[in-house]
Amino acid sequence: MTTSSASIVDRAELITLVQAARSEGKKVILANGCFDILHAGHVRYLTAAKGLGGFLVVGINSDQQARRLKGEGRPYAPANERAEVIASLKAVDAVTIFNEPTVEELIRAIRPDIHAKGTDYTAGSVPEGDVVRECGGRVAIVGDPKDHSSTDLFARLG
Repeated sequence: MTTSSASIVDRAELITLVQAARSEGKKVILANGCFDILHAGHVRYLTAAKGLGGFLVVGINSDQQARRLKGEGRPYAPANERAEVIASLKAVDAVTIFNEPTVEELIRAIRPDIHAKGTDYTAGSVPEGDVVRECGGRVAIVGDPKDHSSTDLFARLG
C-alpha cells in the first residue's frame, strides 16, 4: 500500500506525465539528488523548486550511482524507499529513479523548463547547465543555505 501523493514512475511513464502537464499549460521543473536521509534542507529545496510554479519532477540517483557519488556504505536507504519518501511530499508531482552517472539523460528526455539546484551551486557552476540550456530550459538556484547533509546527520548519529 502506498500513501504517496506523487507518482513514482519509470522514464517512459514520466515522459507521458510531462507531456500531459505541458498540455495543461504547466511548466516542468526538475530537481534531483540522492535524498539518502531526508532532512529539512531537502524539504526546503523541493518546496522552493515547486514554488517556481509548475509540475515538479524529482530524479533520484539509483543505489549504484549514489554509492559512486557518496562512497561505500551508501546509500543508507534503497532507491525505492528514498523515492517513496520523496513522493510523499506535498510539493512533488512525480519521482523517477535514474541510473546514469549524471542527470543529463533525464534532462534530455523530459526537457524541463527549469532545472532547480540547491544553494551549494551557482547558475554558472551547475555541471549539467549546458544541457539544460541546450534543451531550452534555464537553471534556478533554490532552497536555504547548504547547512544540512545526510552525511553530517549520520555522523552525528554514529
